[in-house]
Amino acid sequence: MKPIPTLRQLRYLVAVVDRCHFGQAAAACSVSQSTLSASIQELEELLGAPLLERTKRSVVPTALGRNVAERARGLLKGAEDLMDAGQAARDPLSGPLHLGVIPTIGPFLLPRAMPRLRESFPKLQLYLREDQTARLLERLDSGELDAVLLALPYALGDLEVMDLGEDRFSIVQPADHVPAANLADENLLLLEDGHCLRDQALAACELEGARRNAGFNGTSLHTLAQMVANGLGVTLMPQMALDAGILRGLDVTVRPLDVTVRAGAVPHRRIGLVWRRSSARTETFRALGGALKAELAQS
Repeated sequence: MKPIPTLRQLRYLVAVVDRCHFGQAAAACSVSQSTLSASIQELEELLGAPLLERTKRSVVPTALGRNVAERARGLLKGAEDLMDAGQAARDPLSGPLHLGVIPTIGPFLLPRAMPRLRESFPKLQLYLREDQTARLLERLDSGELDAVLLALPYALGDLEVMDLGEDRFSIVQPADHVPAANLADENLLLLEDGHCLRDQALAACELEGARRNAGFNGTSLHTLAQMVANGLGVTLMPQMALDAGILRGLDVTVRPLDVTVRAGAVPHRRIGLVWRRSSARTETFRALGGALKAELAQS
């Protein structure tokens, strides 16, 4: 039988290629540096060519090393899917689940949802990762995450999507603010580039051409609320953040959006749970999504 690489060897190679550092790669794989180095050397001997260029100060993947590492990612993800399939067959609502969540949802929905989730799924070990949508989807594709809780619309490719409900937008303004005749004429404060809420709010309210305060871009909804309280402008705030008390103690007021879009629909974003179609844990994700949907519906 033709000898083939082991998953362990491939995992060690991917770790080194990602970090270009033996020590960091070994720590990430929870093995000694000598064990990791020896395993990669065995892989090089098996393939008959060097995968890494080693110097006293650095390690650089060869062209073959990068090619093998890229192929290895798919094999490792496939092996993890096999393990997930076994876990799902035994008990779909148990074991570890790595969930990504965006910053404009996580701090507001999950704290109130966690008691329901712990009660409904006592054997499920939920590990959370908060980041911007693009980076979360990269981790989902690589297998680092099992599912992602995000806001829609967003280009998702071939991912499975479960719609959990809508999250309406309102205007937050200083308490003594006199509203402009049109929202597009307001000094609008937005999140910085990279936050999908920025574009979703503008699109939902048909405000792509609105005047924006280019000198101030918030890094979080909490920052935007503070900026409004200091009289720097107005902002668009999702309902789940308002329900979570983000404006508590601030001298601001909330008013409904008076824009008319899509035959009178209230401007909003959709909340969704997404996962890879190849995942064997669809039953788990749908159960988790059902619990989150029920919590969101109470807003």
